[in-house]
Amino acid sequence: MEMFKNEHVEAYVYNAAKHGNLESGDTYFIHSEEDYFICAIADGLGNGLIARQSAEVIPHVLAQYHHESLDEQLSRCNEHMVQKRGAAVAIVRVNYEEGTIEYSCVGNVRLYILHGCNKMIYPLPVMGYLSGRPQKMNTQIYKYEVGDLFFLHSDGITLNSPKASLKESANAYELYNNVKQSAQSGDDATFIVGSLLQ
Repeated sequence: MEMFKNEHVEAYVYNAAKHGNLESGDTYFIHSEEDYFICAIADGLGNGLIARQSAEVIPHVLAQYHHESLDEQLSRCNEHMVQKRGAAVAIVRVNYEEGTIEYSCVGNVRLYILHGCNKMIYPLPVMGYLSGRPQKMNTQIYKYEVGDLFFLHSDGITLNSPKASLKESANAYELYNNVKQSAQSGDDATFIVGSLLQ
């Protein structure tokens, strides 16, 4: 488990390889600046080393270009997928001053937001994956309140009821433990949970 906390966001990361593999084909990225927090999950196609070769591109690109728009970041990641297997990638940015969460995704990396303790926000990702070919991007923006929870995960994590898992969790740490205990996984598995503190 990796943990991140500042005055605005508290986040926890889970990342595990498929049983029998030494390396996970998923990678993740977490970074914070004075006015925003950004996190991402990349799920390389397939599993193991070949999948990782695609997925590990994403943290390197985002570390350099985290200040750009999410669609610009995804486009840069896409350019690096030429002659690679490809990856599903989602990026989330929490803008402290605007009080917003941005989400842009190509592929099946899902985001759930529990807003105001009872409203579930489930933005639809763009289908497909980053492969170097031209790809449509679609950043979605949502207002958040103090206490809102978010849950970003690769398709290696399967929950019977994401809404129930979020509603039954008082904070990010509790959500992390609830998901870790109840999730079914037969694949590389990665998730990031977060609480919005102010």
